[in-house]
Amino acid sequence: MEIGSNTPAIVTGGASGLGEATARAIAAKGAKVAIFDLQEDKGKKVAEEIGGIFCEVNVTDEASVDAGFAKAREAHGQERILVNCAGTGNAIKTASRDKNSGEIKHFPLAAFDFIIQINLIGTFRCIAKSAAGMMSLDPLNEDGERGAIVNTASVAGEDGQVGQAAYSASKGGVIGMTLPIARDLMQEGIRVNTILPGIFNTPLMNAAPQQVKDNLAASVPFPKRLGNAEEYAHLALTMLENGYFNGEDVRLDGAIRMAPR
Repeated sequence: MEIGSNTPAIVTGGASGLGEATARAIAAKGAKVAIFDLQEDKGKKVAEEIGGIFCEVNVTDEASVDAGFAKAREAHGQERILVNCAGTGNAIKTASRDKNSGEIKHFPLAAFDFIIQINLIGTFRCIAKSAAGMMSLDPLNEDGERGAIVNTASVAGEDGQVGQAAYSASKGGVIGMTLPIARDLMQEGIRVNTILPGIFNTPLMNAAPQQVKDNLAASVPFPKRLGNAEEYAHLALTMLENGYFNGEDVRLDGAIRMAPR
């Protein structure tokens, strides 16, 4: 897909981190970007700087998502691009024993459901609603392409660490649904791909002590550093612009394979 002047696009989680970098990269191509996020101050600032709009959206709430799509489409028209970056994580063992008291506890199911609702169901909710809208568009080219979708999973979806059962399940679900969704939409000219980031220098990571970040960087085979959000955005652009890129799950991780802990 050629991303040209005024191409409508939506980026979930676009107020910071991977989403912000992607929103900026797409806007630099001339696209009109709507940012879906709960961080109003940051989201409005980024939207203003890139000539887009901010939509306060909670991806776990269907009415909120519907309102976001309505606002974005009223401002920019039906989107041809959707990039899903909204997500979160936690670190809780499936079952564990308190080191002091010996008390045995299991993973709170509400906490497990919370991660699934945001990372997996929230992603699918946005995909389904965006794809339905893209189907109303005329094809862009002789291939019949109408739109393109990029999702965010994680290397934890393939080699999750201790305490990542919920996070890995949610991201593994995103990986697992990529090909079936691409097949669902193949006759409509809508491509679907997923990026599996490794350890990236995001706002969440910035809060970690420098020694922790240094140790994580040293664990990456090459290059021995954390990934930059702009590198994620570069791959997202490739997936959007390369018309033969479809149904793929691609690791972006410096060749790291995560250890158990």
